[in-house]
Formats: sequence, C-alpha cells, structure tokens
Amino acid sequence: MDVQETTAACRDAFAELASRAWINDPYPFMRWLREHDPVHRAASGLFLLSRHADIYWALKATGDAFRGPAPGELARYFPHAATSLSLNLLASTLAMKDPPAHTRLRRLISRDFNMSQIDNLRPSIARIVAARLDVMAPALERGEAVDLHREFALALPMLVFAELFGMPQDDMFGLAAGIGAILEGLSPHASDARLAAADVASARVKAYFGGLIQRKRTDPRHDIVSMLVGAHDDDADTLSDAELISMLWGMLLGGFATTAATIDHAVLAMLAYPEQRHWLQGDAMGVKAFVEEVLRCDAPAMFSSIPRIAQRDIELGGVVIPKNADVRVLIASGNRDPDAFADPDRFDPARFYGTSPGMSTDGKIMLSFGHGIHFCLGAQLARVQLAESLPRLQARFPTLALAEQPIREPSAFLRTFRALPVRLRAPGVEMCVLVDQDLCGTSGQCVLTLPGTFRQREPDGVAEVCGATVPQALHAAARLAASQCPVAAIRVIESEAGDGERASTNSAPSPAEAQRLAARDQCNSGGHDGTV
Repeated sequence: MDVQETTAACRDAFAELASRAWINDPYPFMRWLREHDPVHRAASGLFLLSRHADIYWALKATGDAFRGPAPGELARYFPHAATSLSLNLLASTLAMKDPPAHTRLRRLISRDFNMSQIDNLRPSIARIVAARLDVMAPALERGEAVDLHREFALALPMLVFAELFGMPQDDMFGLAAGIGAILEGLSPHASDARLAAADVASARVKAYFGGLIQRKRTDPRHDIVSMLVGAHDDDADTLSDAELISMLWGMLLGGFATTAATIDHAVLAMLAYPEQRHWLQGDAMGVKAFVEEVLRCDAPAMFSSIPRIAQRDIELGGVVIPKNADVRVLIASGNRDPDAFADPDRFDPARFYGTSPGMSTDGKIMLSFGHGIHFCLGAQLARVQLAESLPRLQARFPTLALAEQPIREPSAFLRTFRALPVRLRAPGVEMCVLVDQDLCGTSGQCVLTLPGTFRQREPDGVAEVCGATVPQALHAAARLAASQCPVAAIRVIESEAGDGERASTNSAPSPAEAQRLAARDQCNSGGHDGTV
C-alpha cells in the first residue's frame, strides 16, 4: 500500500495503526508521521508524539510538564471508568500515579523487587529455559514444525512469573490466558465488548491475587509476594492489600505479553540476520548488545497506553498542545528515528556494544522501557530472560528456521504474535534468491520483501532467503518475484553451507573489533559482503 495515499489526509494515527494495512510493517507509516505530522492530533483529541527527541522529553518531563489523570478526571479520559474493573485497576497502578503517591509506592516495591532479587532468579530462569528447549526438541528433531511462540516465548515469562510470585505453574497458565483480553480492553479504541471481556479476566486475576496474598501472609516463602506483604524492621510503611493487588496486576500486564513478543522478535532477528548471531556466542556484553538492538528495532508496545495530561500549554514542532490535553508517545517510532539512531531500519547490535543498558554508543536512549519516573520496573527481569534464553536457543538449535510465516495478532498497541512456526533446517543446504538489479530495475534496494525470511542487502539489489526450508523458500520467492520482478531477474542458488555455518564461531568481538565490524557494515550500507 502506498504510504502517501494512506496518509495524505490522516485524521487518526491510532486508527491507522490498528488497520490491517500496517499490522505486519507499521514503520513506513511511522516514518511518514515523523516527517509530516510529528505532533499528531487524532480525531478523538489525543495527541501522539513520534519523534525521539519529543518522546524522550515528554517521558522525562512526566511529573512536571505532564501528570497522570486525577481520580475525579478518570471519566473524562476513560468514559467507562465508573463501571469498569480493568480501568479502575489501571487507575490505581504505579504508572498512573504522580509524586508524592508515586514516590511512596515505587519505594515500597523497589525495596524488594530490585536488581539483586532479579539476579537471584537467573539460575531458575536458566533451568526453565533448558526445560522448555527439552520440550521442543523431540518434535524438531523428527523434522516437525513447532510453534515457538506458544511453546517458548509465551511459556518462559509465564513460568518465570510463577517462580517470582511463588505460585503453582498451572495457576499462572490459567491467569495468563486472560492477559491478552485485558490489554486489548485497555486500548484507546477498545469496544464495549472488548472492555467487558477485559473486566471478566481482571476479576479472575484480582480474586486470585487476593487469595495469594493471604496465603503468603500466613505461610511466607522466598518469593516477591511474601517479601512485599512481610514486615520490614527498618520501614513501618507497608502496601495495603488493594495496593498490592493493583501492583501485581500491573506487573503481570506489563511484563508478560511484552516479554513474549520480544522473544519472538529476537528469534526472527536470529533467523533473518545469521551473520549477527556471533553476538550470542561470546561474552555477556555481546549478548546484551543483541538484546538491546532487538528491543530498539521492534518495541513490543508501540505507544503508551497511559494518559499523560499536559499541565500547561506546550509547543512542540510548531504545534500547541493545550493544557489538560491527553498526550501519548509512539515509542516504536522514536526507536526508529534517524535523528537518534543512524540507519535506524538496519539491525546492528554494535550500536549497543560496551554501553550502559538502553544507551547507544552515540549516547541515545532506547525507549522501549520508557524513561523518567515511570521507567519500567520489570526492565531488568525482561533483559535477564532474554539474555538467558537466546544464547541457549542458538546453541541448542543452530539450524532453526521458519516453517511458515509468523502470524501476528491484529493489535495496534502490542506487536505480538499468534503463532511462530519453526523447524530445523536440513543440514548442508541453503537457498539464496538473488535479484539482478539491472534486470529488475530497482534503484538502490531490492523490491522483494518477506519479513523474517528475506534479508535485503543494498545497494546491489541482492535478497537472500535465510533460515527457511528449501521448498517453502523457493515457492515464496517465486510468488513474490513474479509479482514484482521480471522472471529473468531471478536466480536461485543452493550452497553446501548456510549462513549459520559461515558465521564466526569466535567469542563476541572486543570493542575495537566491534567498531571494525560496524565500520564495515556502514561502508556496505547493508551491502553484500561477498558471500552467497
């Protein structure tokens, strides 16, 4: 679909992002917003910021230029706030609070839910990862397809939360089944039916956590819920049961579906860019760089669902945001802003090598976990799950490949998946589809696209099929090529070893080597490195 045709008279970016046209690839539309309407006023009156600088400033200014809605204002921003359990729970979460209430609640939660507590979970997370890989292995080794989204990406955070909260695994699986419904109900464009479904799921979660708190109070264990309900000799302040239920509800919503989506995107990055897998085969800094780049390239939550209310008239980019306006930020667009990240559509872990978490080598902040006083409490937990799972997944199944194209959920808010079918590639066979630029008439880039399977390389017009089974790759390539290129432009090559085998098996590069690799890739600008 032509971006200019779609956006020439864009009245509501939220509605556009929810349309089928942009579910698989919303980034061209986000680029248009940044360039033509970076401070967008939707038909509903909501403002949407899409440039990195504006988003970063707005997140940092929360508590000053912006605030959360006061209890008496909820009906203005959430028309069903008086009757919806989900919206009332949302209103009581940490993300909706302003100082000093926010300061108090964050301190009480951070007292126990901290870096040390999360790092103590690493052995348990590693054990859960190994167990899930064991579950997948028999079917994969028989040559069958496995839904990695269901068997691994969803299962891992569910089991980690069960460990964190000190609850039976089956109970967590039961609660997690309703998380998607709750998140959809909290979307700015949710229908009454979706909100009703969210309330049913929220009631189940609330009742379960209420019972869990009572059990932990009488029989405490070594888990976060027991710590949060326990007494602290150095702190007389405690969380009420209502506050704790709201916090647990918010933690589950904020860290379950988003972590699963990031695992899915990380696996797709491993398959689409096998030459970058060396980052997962070395030291912790290399793994961290790969994880941060996945989070930047595909932010699991595209925009903020929490209202940020302007405390005064604010001018951004020549647009005046009036006092009391509801402002949201398009996180995924800020992460792809070329003014913040050079060549932003290119997957390049080197930009995060040797830096603090979330900061690029250019000193720019990756926005997927937010910023300022509402920075995601679960950021470290998500990072640990990714860091513990991706190298093990790569080592256990080095020939993992797509069995079919992934199926995405039709969500404007979360870039989540319904299915991610994978299988093991037959050893010793790789198929490459090469497009002759002169014959197909492209100018600077290949016209073939198939997310997760094709890797485009510019400027020589070469597209490679990576990590797909041979028949499926051939058929998919032929269908796309026939519709976009003359038949004479297509050549199919089979080689003895795949990119996975050609990729370096050395440990992650030193900073100097990382810079050399980055410089090589910058010079090529995504160009062919000579291998076929």
